[in-house]
Amino acid sequence: MSDRELQRLDFLRTAGLADAVREPLPGDASTRRYERLTTPSGSTLMLMDQPPAAESQPCDPNWSPAQRHASGWNAVARLSAGRIEAFAAVAEHLRTLGLSAPEIVAVDAASGLAVLEDFGDDLFARVIEAGAPEEPLYLAAVEALATLHDAPTPDVLTGPAGNWPLLAYDETALQGGADLFVEWIPKLNPALVFDAAAIDAWRAAWAPVTARGAAGATVMAHRDYHAENLIRVSSRRGAGLVGLIDFQDAVRAHPSWDLHSLLQDARRDVPAALETRALDHYFALRPTTDRETFLQDYAGLAALNEARILGVFARLIARDGKPRYRAFMPRMWAHLNANLKKPGLETVAAWFDRHVLAGLRG
Repeated sequence: MSDRELQRLDFLRTAGLADAVREPLPGDASTRRYERLTTPSGSTLMLMDQPPAAESQPCDPNWSPAQRHASGWNAVARLSAGRIEAFAAVAEHLRTLGLSAPEIVAVDAASGLAVLEDFGDDLFARVIEAGAPEEPLYLAAVEALATLHDAPTPDVLTGPAGNWPLLAYDETALQGGADLFVEWIPKLNPALVFDAAAIDAWRAAWAPVTARGAAGATVMAHRDYHAENLIRVSSRRGAGLVGLIDFQDAVRAHPSWDLHSLLQDARRDVPAALETRALDHYFALRPTTDRETFLQDYAGLAALNEARILGVFARLIARDGKPRYRAFMPRMWAHLNANLKKPGLETVAAWFDRHVLAGLRG
């Protein structure tokens, strides 16, 4: 029996769950794993298992961009490194707003273990595949975002495992994400080669987008808000219908970030009419929003995120041997190509026209 398994057993025993039946759940692209726990009474909970040493250190709020780049990817991108205390603190904040984040039943941050409320398996993506109408689910997801965006955004979150800073999704993090494209796409497609001049031009092209994104970083962003990370909680209504998970990397970001993650999804097609309906719903819920300015930022940050995700998928395929992510890339290319036609992205579009011919974008 491994040392890690002994830790899990000891944690469950301390939490009064030594007799629970454990069922491992399928993994994802992270270093985290989950088990469903079924108690002798038949109720279920979730065991979150995130070894603290499995990733590089999270970002110290006082680090300069140079220090962040020297400290590793989590510091550059301001990721939480999977820290349990980050998940617990974000969950507590979301729950205080009346949103459906899991209750933390037990937690040991030093060991990277927590027991959570179980929302079940009704991921939005799965229930839509099974025939559930998608519009009510997407509109509820927009309502959850509007609730989050209307709330004060604290600098430090307080949770049952300790405090956690809510850092800004700043220019260093945004550009670092975009740079995954020029770093990893050539490893997947040798026909694409970007020399130093091309990379300099790439960063200059994105600079206005990252500046606007950083300047508009005023709300908490889930950061990975899409139909595979939202669970239908059928016993609740409105924004509460939306069960939130996988939010440990939350940051202060532009309010468009989670919207484009939801509506320009890498994993499923969201009809254009539904994207428009959802955005209209958001503007109706937040009527003081400057729609024209917001939509320009929405397109710019969506395009940057799509370049980032293409880089992430290329890395997962080329470095990590996970070819299934190739199936998602044409959808991301389609979103990126559409956004490059929007106002404010002319310089980025020109870079792609010069360095990534249209036949190589898909």
